Amino acid sequence: MASSTVRVALRIRPLSPSEHLNGETECVTQLPDVPQIVIGADRAFTFDHVFSPEVAQEQVYDESIKPLVSQFLQGYNATILAYGQTGSGKTFSMGTGPSSADTESQGVVPRAISEIWNHLEQRAQGGLTYSIDVSFLELYNEDLIDLLNPRAAAAGSGRGPSIREDSRGNMVLVGVERQRARAQTDILELLHQGALSRTTASTDMNRTSSRSHAIFTVHLRQQDRRSSALLGDGEAGMDGGPSIVSKIHFVDLAGSERIKRTGAAGDRAREGISINAGLLALGNVISALGTASAERGPRRAPHVPYRDSKLTRLLQDSLGGNSQTLMLACISPSSRNSSESLNTIRYANRA
Repeated sequence: MASSTVRVALRIRPLSPSEHLNGETECVTQLPDVPQIVIGADRAFTFDHVFSPEVAQEQVYDESIKPLVSQFLQGYNATILAYGQTGSGKTFSMGTGPSSADTESQGVVPRAISEIWNHLEQRAQGGLTYSIDVSFLELYNEDLIDLLNPRAAAAGSGRGPSIREDSRGNMVLVGVERQRARAQTDILELLHQGALSRTTASTDMNRTSSRSHAIFTVHLRQQDRRSSALLGDGEAGMDGGPSIVSKIHFVDLAGSERIKRTGAAGDRAREGISINAGLLALGNVISALGTASAERGPRRAPHVPYRDSKLTRLLQDSLGGNSQTLMLACISPSSRNSSESLNTIRYANRA
């Protein structure tokens, strides 16, 4: 799995105060010195990375996310997916919730933004020209909503953002507002602005359960002025020479759930069905990509069902191929949640 473009990291959150008060015990054990866990008595699973409850946000980023950010800066597309049951720590790990002044608790996205910006600013001193655009989408009940332009959805125009494919096979979003970032703080403000517009609701498992998938995307265009000068473009700027274009998706997936456990009914139940259908489609795509990576050779590549959902369609040009993908699967160690945690582990293990 180490040579695959699809990698999986498993993160185990600590027991919550209420779980301690209820006397719940841990059902997940991490084996020493190997990225392997045992759930229950004898079910063992191995991943590329396993992070215990004691592991800090910085270590999670450095060991599992930083290599993808490096690839993104070299011109490759990348996708980071946070997956798990509702209340397992996905939004905390990603840092796509309300911003925190505590730098130690900063999640994946703020840390990645800081590294990307610092790297580009340093290279700009040596002749690099770059531009960064940001988009933030919500996929709610298979409808795309622009979180950076929520008024458009509130206006009820009936024509939300749509997905198109250009002549090069790239996914193009129509009707999405891409914001130009001129400072690192601009990106963080846009992240916070979009996070406040996400659809959440209370269920029996989480008072603020995310009812949608959120896709925060950083679009980067780079150009080396020295290369342009050699090609006769001089100081032509961003439009005057060969450039490298790449994007990185940070995807906070809605919590996988069993309707019986969440107590969902009516609209909440319909949301749960839509969430689970999208997660199933994503799992099928990642499984197919993992099979393709493992079976390189003369055999015919397996079909990858990108068109089964808008989520996989949206991420199509950033999954597989030369793109880099990491699934960060988050689980609860509580014995009460052992069934949901096992389902998350099995889902992640398909990759």
